[in-house]
Amino acid sequence: MTETATIPPEDLTQDQAAAELERLAAEIARHDALYHQQDAPGISDADYDALVRRNDAIEGRFPELVRDDSPSRRVGAAPVSGFGKVVHAVPMLSLSNVFAPEEVAEFTAGIRRFLRLDAAEPLALVAEPKIDGLSLSLRYESGRLVQAATRGDGSEGEDVTANVRTLDEVPERLATDDPPEVMEIRGEVYMTRDDFLAFRERQVAAGEKPPANPRNAAAGSLRQKNPAITAERPLRLFAYSWGEVRGVAFDSHHAFLEQLRAWGLPVNPDTKLCRDESEALAVYEGLGARRADLPYDIDGVVYKVDRIDWQKRLGFVSRAPRWATAHKFPAEQARTVLHAIDVQVGRTGALTPVAHLEPVTVGGVVVSRATLHNEDEIRRKDARVGDTVVIQRAGDVIPQVVSVVLEARPEGSEPFTFPDHCPVCGSEAARPEGEAVRRCTGGLICEAQAVERLKHFVSREAFDIEGLGSKAVEAFFNDGLIRAPADIFLLEERDGQSLTRISKRDGWGPKSAENLFRAIRDRRSISLERFIYALGIRQVGQATARLLAEHYGTLADLRAAMAAAQDRESEAYRTLVNINDVGSSVAKDLLAFFHEDHNRQVLDELAEVLEVRPFERPARGGAGAGDSPLAGKTVVFTGSLETLSRAEAKARAQAMGAKVTGSVSAKTDYVVVGADAGSKAAKARDLGVTTLSEAEFLEMAG
Repeated sequence: MTETATIPPEDLTQDQAAAELERLAAEIARHDALYHQQDAPGISDADYDALVRRNDAIEGRFPELVRDDSPSRRVGAAPVSGFGKVVHAVPMLSLSNVFAPEEVAEFTAGIRRFLRLDAAEPLALVAEPKIDGLSLSLRYESGRLVQAATRGDGSEGEDVTANVRTLDEVPERLATDDPPEVMEIRGEVYMTRDDFLAFRERQVAAGEKPPANPRNAAAGSLRQKNPAITAERPLRLFAYSWGEVRGVAFDSHHAFLEQLRAWGLPVNPDTKLCRDESEALAVYEGLGARRADLPYDIDGVVYKVDRIDWQKRLGFVSRAPRWATAHKFPAEQARTVLHAIDVQVGRTGALTPVAHLEPVTVGGVVVSRATLHNEDEIRRKDARVGDTVVIQRAGDVIPQVVSVVLEARPEGSEPFTFPDHCPVCGSEAARPEGEAVRRCTGGLICEAQAVERLKHFVSREAFDIEGLGSKAVEAFFNDGLIRAPADIFLLEERDGQSLTRISKRDGWGPKSAENLFRAIRDRRSISLERFIYALGIRQVGQATARLLAEHYGTLADLRAAMAAAQDRESEAYRTLVNINDVGSSVAKDLLAFFHEDHNRQVLDELAEVLEVRPFERPARGGAGAGDSPLAGKTVVFTGSLETLSRAEAKARAQAMGAKVTGSVSAKTDYVVVGADAGSKAAKARDLGVTTLSEAEFLEMAG
């Protein structure tokens, strides 16, 4: 942990906060990928939650520093290969977390502020056990199951329809003579503890590697390429939510759950309708006391606003609904021995220490590795090779080192010396002022960074080239076949001229080589937002890549804007930093990337071998952003609004496809003017920008 990581959020300076948010974003993104994509989590649920809570607290104090790759703006990781992909008509989002009664009180208070509810207004909540399984979406059309998909990265998941049809608890048809036109039902696939233990015994008897816990068993069973294998696995389902819906409506969440039961879907019997926050907390305490006696694993309780009209008004932040949160249970702990500390180098040059532990079972999971984040984390805990350490977990993840048991420290142990030079290329590993991590200064001459950037370029969230995984990238790089991104698209041409064909390499053959070439050919056309993300620009995650693609439209326009914005006094720079959620910190890294000659050369080389498609707003089922008069418009709010809170107004505009910015320019389409509006309203009049009253905005927003 860094020095800044030990400072309470309220005591951080702005520079310290920016550095800490950078560290948290990178760390949480890595753990998201391990958990959602590989079913091989790298830290405990409790430690993950602690990272997210700290991130949220810092963002709350420094909203201007919120990063595009913040965990508050994303969910999960991209789907694995081997299944067809399904674009969710309505994103499958995650939940925010709370850990104490006072945080539950703040959750409900935030709802009241957002909706401007009187303190006497009843706020009913539905409390549901939080099942520790795999999220699933079931799409019914005219009452018939037509598709099943995993959550994936929240926007795109895996098509597991054939496998899901083998689950006894998933009906092929809804039990009704008057089914809705479209009903997308969401829930959690899980395995009971007894079924898991029996399944694990069968795996051991068959000489196969047994899964670590029920969640991993459920996830692995649902992702079998052969549905016959899934049919043999004891999978179950609890349904609890919806996605796209046409032809039916509900007034309350508990009424929706009752309808699910009537349609033949399993709903958790411990779900309760609570009149207020105190009743919801009572459900939490009761389930916590009964947790060990339940037939399945839960890691908390989910609270949801019962009224659907309020849910719609509350809407979503990027990663989670405002109308729901998960109240998590405490973590579990154990002791083990730290055998070694390795330092790895990432694509941005960050040096990350990894602890290798004596394998230990915590809550039914055997774990042996944990990140130590950086040199400050090691120094703060004084973690040394040979130490006995306390680790903790909650759920099914590899633990994090919590503390060192000093009384068990062996004699003669030495403090760990963090390297000041890159362990890969030998370049100086510098730690810029205000940053939490030490970075290799070798840049592209550092093979670790070059290889990691190539891995990022072909990753599932970026170009998604099946067959070109981490091991293949490393092997091709070491043999000189791929040194820059454009080389990937010349592989097939050069292979035809080579005496050592890829098909002749160890582990390859004619079929696997042709499959690789086909996958590369299929990626010669890519969307602008994926292309931007693939470039691996610091602070530019998927959310910011999409914002940039949406704002600039084409790669040519983006490059031209970045060239013009190198002048910090230009209109192009002001436009960039005023894109909602971009800001000066992200702009600094963007402009630094486009300023470098070798980066512009990479872009030129790629332009010769592939097509980057202009941004296209995805179609949505039913009425949505694409049908709105605000879609694609740039909107600025000024003054005090009467009907809506400012947060709700911005959320409404963004939900209808608008770009919300903080300043008025000639490119602004609408300025929504409330009471006591100031200079922004005057500037809109001077520039001839259309101004709207709050009532006119509400009419446009539906």
